Amino acid sequence: MKKVELLAPAGSFEKAKIAFLYGADAVYCGTSSLSLRTRADMGNEDLINTIKYAHSIGKKVYVTLNIFAWDEKYPEIVEMAKLLNNIKPDGIIVADGGVVEVLKEYAPDVDIHISTQANIVSMHAANFWYKNGAKRMVLARELNKEQIKYIMENKPSDMEIEIFIHGAICFAFSGRCFLSDFLSGRSANLGSCSQSCRWSYNLYAEEKNNPGKMMPIELSEYGTSIFSSKDLCLIKEIPEIIEMGIDSLKVEGRLKTEYYIASVIGVYRNAIDDYLKDSKNYDYTKYLKELEKVKTRALTTFYFNDRNNQDIQDYTGRQYNEEYEFGGKIVEYNEEKSIIEIKNKLSVGDTLELLIPNRLEPESFKIEKLWDIETEEEIDFISPGVKNQKVIMHIPVKCDKDWILRRKK
Repeated sequence: MKKVELLAPAGSFEKAKIAFLYGADAVYCGTSSLSLRTRADMGNEDLINTIKYAHSIGKKVYVTLNIFAWDEKYPEIVEMAKLLNNIKPDGIIVADGGVVEVLKEYAPDVDIHISTQANIVSMHAANFWYKNGAKRMVLARELNKEQIKYIMENKPSDMEIEIFIHGAICFAFSGRCFLSDFLSGRSANLGSCSQSCRWSYNLYAEEKNNPGKMMPIELSEYGTSIFSSKDLCLIKEIPEIIEMGIDSLKVEGRLKTEYYIASVIGVYRNAIDDYLKDSKNYDYTKYLKELEKVKTRALTTFYFNDRNNQDIQDYTGRQYNEEYEFGGKIVEYNEEKSIIEIKNKLSVGDTLELLIPNRLEPESFKIEKLWDIETEEEIDFISPGVKNQKVIMHIPVKCDKDWILRRKK
C-alpha cells in the first residue's frame, strides 16, 4: 500500500518543529504578505530555517503563495519566486493563474501545487492545471468521496492529489470568500480575513405589508452565527481515504496553537500507522476520543460521505472547550525538577496530560509541586503574566524538550 503523506500547518518555525515531532511528514507555511494567513508568524528567515530543519530530518515543506494578486503585488511575487527557487522548498501552493506563470519563469526548480482556493472540483479542472505545469492538486473540500475516486481513477499517474481531512471549513466555496471584505474591508483573498462568518448576527423579520417595522429574531443572548461552519473531521473515513491512493492528507490550522497541532497531528499519525499495520481492526472511536479533547467547535464530515449532508453549521459560533486546554510545553526535563513554559493557569492538584510522540494515549498525572522559576520557592499556582512565562514542576514521567502538556479543567 502506498505511503500517504500527513501534512500539517505551520504558522511559525516553532510550530513546524512541533508538527514534525508529533508525526507530520510535511508542513505547509507561508510568508506574512503573500499567503492567505497574513497573521502567521513566518518571516523569510524563519521560512529558510524551517526548510533547512525539515530537510535535515528527511521531512518536506510546502510554501503557500496563494493570494489572488492585484497587479501591484507582482514585483513582490517575482522577488519571492526568485528566493524560493534558491531556498528550495518541496512545493509552492498557488491559486492564481498569474502567479503560476511567474513561478514557471522565476522558480522553475520548485514543484507547483494548486491550492484548494482554485476550487478544483473536476478531472477537467485538474487536467487544466496539470497541462499548465502543476504537479499536485489540492481538491476543493466540497467534493464527495465518489467524485474524489473518479479523479483518482482517471488522473495522469504522476499527478498528485491532496485533500483536507481535519480543521476549519470556510462558509464560502473552498475559501473563496468576499464576506470579510464586504463587512470589514479586509480581503480573505489577500490573506487578511476577519472571519466574519464566525461573528454573531442579529436577525430581523419585516412584515411585507408593513415595511420599516423590524422585529428581532434571536436564538440566544449572543444572536445567531448563521454563517459559521463546524470543523471537518474525517478520522472515521481514514481507511477509505488511504485505499483511494490519495497522496497527501492535510490538516487546516496555521493560526492554531502548538497544543492543537501536537494533539491533532499525533492522533492522525497514530490512526494512519495503525491502519497500515492492521487494516482489519481499525477502530476510529479511540482516535475520535482524543480529537474530542482538543476540539473547540462541533465536528462534521461535511460533504465527503453525502453531498446532501445538512449537519455542517455551528450556530453558536463560539470556540470553547469545556474540558481541556493548553497547559504548557516542556523547556527542559529533569528527573526531579523540570522547566515548563506555561500557557494557562496551573495549580498544585491540577490534572495534566503529557502528549507523547508516536503514542495515542497521553500520560496523566497530578501536579504535586510547583516552584518559582527565579526564586525556586514553592508556590501553589502560577498564572500567565508575561510572554514565555516559565515555572518549575516535578513531572513523574520521563519526557523531552517541546513535549506538550494538556490541562484538564
